Amino acid sequence: MPLWLEILVRVVGVVAAFLVLPLVVGQTEHKVMAHMQGRLGPMYAGAYHGWAQLIADGIKFVQKEDVTPAAADRAVFRLAPMVALVPYLLVLLVIPLGPGDLVGQNLDVGLFFVLAVLGFGVVAVLMSAWASANKYSLLGGLRGAAQLLGYELPMVLAAASVAMAAGTLSLTGIVEAWRPWWLLWQLPALVVFFVAGLAEIRRPPFDMPIADSELVFGYLTEYTGLRFAFFLLAEYVGIVVIAALTTVLFLGGWKGPFDDQLGWLWTLVKIFAVAFVVIWFRVAYPRLREDQLQRLCWLVLVPVSLGQLVLTAAVRVAL
Repeated sequence: MPLWLEILVRVVGVVAAFLVLPLVVGQTEHKVMAHMQGRLGPMYAGAYHGWAQLIADGIKFVQKEDVTPAAADRAVFRLAPMVALVPYLLVLLVIPLGPGDLVGQNLDVGLFFVLAVLGFGVVAVLMSAWASANKYSLLGGLRGAAQLLGYELPMVLAAASVAMAAGTLSLTGIVEAWRPWWLLWQLPALVVFFVAGLAEIRRPPFDMPIADSELVFGYLTEYTGLRFAFFLLAEYVGIVVIAALTTVLFLGGWKGPFDDQLGWLWTLVKIFAVAFVVIWFRVAYPRLREDQLQRLCWLVLVPVSLGQLVLTAAVRVAL
């Protein structure tokens, strides 16, 4: 296959995953929450089991008026939704779907690249908060920045633990080095990474930056129509990315029965299983207060991730 054609196929595959997987997760969330909370509305659009609910939501967003506040910094205000999406698209480029060439771009420092790019998400939050010229948006943005900067530390430490165990920063290499007994050995790092990931994408119970009961809708207050839909899409892409990284780093990625032929399927099954847990957390747990959120980060997750890092280093030296 010519190089240009191979690059085109990889890019198209990543973009397709970027567009399709978040929509599947969004549709799943509609149905899971409808069953868990006894919601009738999401079960009606399109008759059978409300299959057209996502389409109805898309039409609703398209029909809404695109409003920009008079005092807003228009260029920054309009650019923020795009900035929220770009980091997740770049991360999907380096996450392996299966063995061999089933990855957009296999980087030797893939984990370093992923963590660096994910840290850029705070920029979109601050852009939308400041440019909106709204005090509720600004308060939500400052909360979001404090939350994202705080939870990056335990997330990085947990990822460093599994990278140290595998002896590589390559995501493909980490999956190849993974063994089933790591589910016990790296369990604390798995919990820390998953919880910190929820906080990074600001999913309940870590949705203080958009607390509707006190901040209207935080840094998203002034957004309408498709711009708001882009932020919503970024949230669902974030779920896919965190679920995929959890799968690749801690759950063995494509490893499973007949993984030479069905490795990609095992990866997708694990991703959607983790995404289901993310949705379940939204339904099952109330929003944390700001003090509870910061206490969980600095007094629980950071010490646990540091302890796991020390344990991993000791095991590596012993072996």
